[in-house]
Amino acid sequence: MHDPKVLILDEPTDGLDPNQKHHVRELIKNLAKDKIVIISTHILEEVTAVCTRAIIIAKGCIVADGTPAELESRSRYHQAIKVTLTDEYDLSADLNGLANVETVEASEDERLSYTIVAKDGHSIFSQVSEIAQDKHWPVSEFHVERGQLEDVFRNVTQQAEGAH
Repeated sequence: MHDPKVLILDEPTDGLDPNQKHHVRELIKNLAKDKIVIISTHILEEVTAVCTRAIIIAKGCIVADGTPAELESRSRYHQAIKVTLTDEYDLSADLNGLANVETVEASEDERLSYTIVAKDGHSIFSQVSEIAQDKHWPVSEFHVERGQLEDVFRNVTQQAEGAH
C-alpha cells in the first residue's frame, strides 16, 4: 500500500460528530509521528487540537506563521480574564481606573459572563483577582485566556485585505 511522506487533508473533521472528531484527531496525531501532515481548515479549534505549526494565508500570501500558542499570544484576548458570576454584579465599576485594563466585555452567549481585556503586553490576573476577593464578587469561574485564534485570523486577514 502507498505510504506517502506528506499527507494533505482538507477539512478533515468537517461535518463529524464529537466522537468522530476525536477519533480523526487521534488518527492525525498518530500519522504525524512519522510523516508530515498538512491540514487545510477554517475550523480553528482543529488547529489548536492537532497542529504544532499554523500558517494563515490571505490573498495567496502567508500573513502569519507560528505555533498555535504563538499565534494566540498575538490576540487582543491574550492574558484577558474570563469571569463568570453566580449573581448580578457591576464588576466594571470596580475596575474603572485600573491602569492595565483596556475594557470589560459582557458575553453575548452567556449571561453573567465577562471578559476583562488587558492592555497590550500586560498581565492583570493578580490585580483583578485581588479586587474580586476584596469586593466579594460572586464568582463561579475565573481564568486567564490564552488568546483566540479567530481574533488573530480576523486581524491578519483584514490587514492583508487592506494592504492589497
